[in-house]
Amino acid sequence: MPPGVRLVQKVSSTRAFAKVAPHLIPAMDRAVHRLTRGKVLLSAQMLPGVILTARGAKSGLARRTPLACMPDGARGGWVLVGSNFGRPGHPAWTANLLAHPDAEVNWRGEDIAVRARLLTGEERAAVWEAALAFWPPYATYQARVDREIRLFRLERRAR
Repeated sequence: MPPGVRLVQKVSSTRAFAKVAPHLIPAMDRAVHRLTRGKVLLSAQMLPGVILTARGAKSGLARRTPLACMPDGARGGWVLVGSNFGRPGHPAWTANLLAHPDAEVNWRGEDIAVRARLLTGEERAAVWEAALAFWPPYATYQARVDREIRLFRLERRAR
């Protein structure tokens, strides 16, 4: 574990972080990602990250969202956790994936076509346990909200 990760985990579990982070972190990620032509995602210094491009659930317009992800090595894809930093509502990108599961991620500067699938049942339970081991603050986020945090598996697809 890189130095400082435990401190970041502790800070990211606070309510103050949940208020500020959703506005600050994505904006910083988008700017750095654009300036480095897709080579650097600032938040990925702590957690792996992707830029998700999905069509808006209502508008159909392309929406780019920087997100932490859990690489799914065995399948060559990714897991996305719709934690919304422990805030009440589901993040908008989760509704976008439910409406339009064909999307794209930028992973380490490479654009990759993916199909998203909402995880349910035993599969979700197993992935949730892996997510908690991967980033323990997810447990704090879940404890703060009444909704079940959505988990998506992103699998590569042919263009």
